[in-house]
Amino acid sequence: MDAEVFFVQIPWELILSFAIGLTLLCLIGYLLLVPMRFMWRLMAGGVMGALALGLINLLGGLMGFNVEINPFTAMAVGFLGLPGAALVVALQLLL
Repeated sequence: MDAEVFFVQIPWELILSFAIGLTLLCLIGYLLLVPMRFMWRLMAGGVMGALALGLINLLGGLMGFNVEINPFTAMAVGFLGLPGAALVVALQLLL
C-alpha cells in the first residue's frame, strides 16, 4: 500500500480574514480590560480609604473627633492617599 499524502489548500482570503478577526478580538479584549483595571483599582482605593477613615475615627474617637464615612470621602481618601485623608480631616474640622 502506498501512503497517499493529501494536501489541503487553504485560500489566502480565509487566512487573511482569520488574522483580521483575531486582531480585532485582541483589540476588543484590550479595550474592555483597561477600564476594568481602572474600576478594580478605584474600588480597591475606596475600600482602603474607608479603612483609613475607620482608623482615623478609631483614633479620633479618643479625642471626641469623628469623620463621616461615605462613598465620596472613602473614594477621596483612596484616590488621593494621605493628602486626601488630611483634606477630609481638615474639611471636617472647618465645617
